[in-house]
Amino acid sequence: MSVSLMFPEKPAIRLYDPLGDLLGAGDGVFSYTFDDVAKLSGHACPTVAGGFLLVKRALEELWGDEMPQRGDIRVTVYGAQDEGTNGPISQVFTLLTGAAADNGFHGLGGRFARNGLLRFQPGGPNAGAFRFERISTGDSLMLAYDPGVIPPAPTMGGDLGSILQGAGDEDTVRRFRDAWRDRVLRILADEGRSTVHRL
Repeated sequence: MSVSLMFPEKPAIRLYDPLGDLLGAGDGVFSYTFDDVAKLSGHACPTVAGGFLLVKRALEELWGDEMPQRGDIRVTVYGAQDEGTNGPISQVFTLLTGAAADNGFHGLGGRFARNGLLRFQPGGPNAGAFRFERISTGDSLMLAYDPGVIPPAPTMGGDLGSILQGAGDEDTVRRFRDAWRDRVLRILADEGRSTVHRL
């Protein structure tokens, strides 16, 4: 059975999850594309794309040529969980890295715990940044994401306003959808080169 993709297969993220391996989810090697993230989120937007690209960059920096390990990653979001887009972007982090807040998996026999690996730290000088740590080595990096360098179409704001007020006709809706999707595709095609920065 073929499944049509909503978004391109690349960029992609590939990780090994020892818990998945132990519990029979294949060999524990998982590949994630942006389709997976869009399905989790129920939509695609610059924030969700940013979460995907931030994780991709962090794994490349922290593991190099090695296979990244899901569950060996601690993430700190510098801001409150209900601030701005921190909630949605942190859910992307959890899907891809396994790092969960206190409600995450508590492990088996003292191993494979994922709870407490995602933390929110409101206030301070790092507001808006994200820290990724490879737990096994202690290596870490701070990243920031700014999709503003890939701007939306000039018509998007006005079209969305009309749609939300119930005044958008079919052409307006179509133009908005196409422009929104086009921006997400441009952000993904850039693969974080312009939008993801190391601090």
